[in-house]
Amino acid sequence: MASSLICSETQSRVSSVLNRDVKQYGKKFMFDCNEETCWSSDQGDCQWVSLEFPQTVKVSEVTLQFQGGFSAKTCRLEGRLKDGDFLGLSQFYPEDNNCLQIFPIQEAPTVDKVKILFENSADFFGRIIVYSLDILGERTS
Repeated sequence: MASSLICSETQSRVSSVLNRDVKQYGKKFMFDCNEETCWSSDQGDCQWVSLEFPQTVKVSEVTLQFQGGFSAKTCRLEGRLKDGDFLGLSQFYPEDNNCLQIFPIQEAPTVDKVKILFENSADFFGRIIVYSLDILGERTS
């Protein structure tokens, strides 16, 4: 059974934060289970989120909740093991709305780091706003 792979030891990074205001729009707000808070990127092409897990994992699902008007039209999930190169795991196409969206990942290899690239933002300036992000799967070590 798949469960959340994100824990307190998971390290996260993002491409940018709106006006560098991490207290109001920082990456931690994607994982706080609060519907009132979010990560908001600054403007620019291809925003991203990376997650490094404390152990190797097998990803089976990505869940995302954007703010309508600030979603990505295309998302690319990449993963890597240790210090290897990132490999493409999946590509998915979110709808531009406020609903929680679930994207199954087929036959993903074992990884310890994933990166979600948000391509083709619905926003003219390239901003992305994410209220919730979760990676589901199983721990392998």
